[in-house]
Amino acid sequence: MIIPFLLLFSAVVLSGVALFVYPSWHRRRVLRQPVPHTWLRTLDTRLPWLRALTRDERRQLLDRMRLFLDEKQFHGCAGLEVTVEMRVVIAAQACLLLFNREGGVFPTLRHVLLYPAMFSKEQEEHNDDGTVSAVHQQLLGESWAHGGGEGKVLLSWEDVEHDLEHPDDGENVVLHEFAHQLDAENGSDNGAPILRHNDAARWEKVMAREFKALGRAVAHGKHTFLDPYAASAPAEFFAVLTETYFEQAEQLRDWHPELYAELREYYRVDPARWR
Repeated sequence: MIIPFLLLFSAVVLSGVALFVYPSWHRRRVLRQPVPHTWLRTLDTRLPWLRALTRDERRQLLDRMRLFLDEKQFHGCAGLEVTVEMRVVIAAQACLLLFNREGGVFPTLRHVLLYPAMFSKEQEEHNDDGTVSAVHQQLLGESWAHGGGEGKVLLSWEDVEHDLEHPDDGENVVLHEFAHQLDAENGSDNGAPILRHNDAARWEKVMAREFKALGRAVAHGKHTFLDPYAASAPAEFFAVLTETYFEQAEQLRDWHPELYAELREYYRVDPARWR
């Protein structure tokens, strides 16, 4: 009886060790692989403004892209065939959100679903009379956060391409949806992501004040620098702020200096240098 017990105990111990050792070993193995020349050509042609990154920023971006593309599964929907170029440009933009931070590369995300264009989603809408109607909503993208590393991001490729052609208009569906993934890492997509460097009290004060001010301005039909959609929910406020910060950092600094300061502290990089 002792020998079978010892064998079973050894097997359990070895399995536990492998569970912790293998991910680290695999990560190092992935990072030792050379960056394919096709990736570099794609970045140079589709995201030429990335040439302004510092050497360290470029190294970080390529490292995170390698891990992202190793870990995440891409799926073409509605007949779309996913190409290497699609994977590279999405990974590059998503990984811009991860400079100078510890931890994994969107650890709760597993799948990226690409549609040829806007896609439809059916959802329930509660009417004033208490009834519920099924409505179809057209979407550019969506983020689903699931436990166990089974999160999903859904994207319209047509709109990803539009954003590539207009890199400074403040709208970027990839940045928007992956900001939702960061927001949801604490278990709730509510506009309050895990803060590693910001002062939590100051962040909450600034975000709450600016969100309420935007809501009042939108309700009164006033012009706003930020997309009015940001006023729809705290989670959308954070996601819109993120795409604005990475595409219009200088304008955000001029219009909303306190928001700009909080995002610079959160993302640990200043995109104004890249444009």
